[in-house]
Amino acid sequence: MTTTATISSNCPECDAPVSFDRPPLNGQIAHCPDCSAELEVTSREPLTLELAPEVEEDWGE
Repeated sequence: MTTTATISSNCPECDAPVSFDRPPLNGQIAHCPDCSAELEVTSREPLTLELAPEVEEDWGE
């Protein structure tokens, strides 16, 4: 029988648990299942999530 351990951390916006089926990569983007915030993995040990930076339009400048 194979079991898969989930890795989780709390959302910095609403404190809901955000789980990963496999170890996430630094810089990986995830979405909070409760508040839908876009989160970025900033550390793997310990797993740390922060709000992902907003992507701004550059309008070709």
